[in-house]
Amino acid sequence: MVVSRTAPASQARTVLVPARSWAALDLGELWRHRELLLFLAWRDVKVRYKQTVLGGLWAVLQPALMMVVFTIIFGRYAGIDSEGAPYEVFSYAGLLPWVYFQGATTHGANSLVANARLITKTYFPRLYLPMASTMAAVLDYAIALLLLAVLMAVFGVVPDAELACLPLLLPLALLAAAGAGALLGALNVEYRDLRYVTPFLMQLWMFATPVIWPATGVPEGRRWLLGLNPMGGIVDAHRAAVLPGKSIDWSLLGLSAATSLLLLAVGLLYFRRVERSFADVI
Repeated sequence: MVVSRTAPASQARTVLVPARSWAALDLGELWRHRELLLFLAWRDVKVRYKQTVLGGLWAVLQPALMMVVFTIIFGRYAGIDSEGAPYEVFSYAGLLPWVYFQGATTHGANSLVANARLITKTYFPRLYLPMASTMAAVLDYAIALLLLAVLMAVFGVVPDAELACLPLLLPLALLAAAGAGALLGALNVEYRDLRYVTPFLMQLWMFATPVIWPATGVPEGRRWLLGLNPMGGIVDAHRAAVLPGKSIDWSLLGLSAATSLLLLAVGLLYFRRVERSFADVI
């Protein structure tokens, strides 16, 4: 038996109205739904490795294969300077933060379109979708970091005190990836051909970042230009943290950190600007 009850006329109602074009980010709402962010991040991890043979080893396989190819082409034949370290360790130490940033940004750019049904059926902070992709990629970075330790042991690379700065670099890469993922994800809702442009953009971005070549290859007077690349100073500092005899360029890292924060601000502002139209456009 179904009992129907009529709500009293005095009962308060919540009415959802479109936000202003440049409404501020609602941090309180994001905090109230923080459990949803963790759930979405864990869901992304499970979906990524569901029904795969190698599982989490894919997180190691991608940078490992890239390291092998770069070592043969750029280390052996092109003879790119590795600053006195084995090129295997030199390239892999630069690839680790870059592969994290590339994966988090690419998945963040596709996160909204991939969850179109969820967006059109219920309300939740849309920003959590690219943010979840950014957080899920942290696990890949942690797994791939184990291979770096193995390579350093095999080639006899003993880090110095700069290694203590390594945990500070991943949050900076996370901020840059969150900003780029939010910006590209919002653009991808309206311009669907962006999903074809993003892999090409990330490839060009990698060669503009000191991943396979040292930052010292740029003249000192112009090296600050690398800081305009959010990942330029981060990749160089990540390598300096694990290679002995190499010091972190704090001015370059500081400029890249500022650029990462600027990218995050631009990404969040644009995301907030167009968020109200996602359900209609997607």
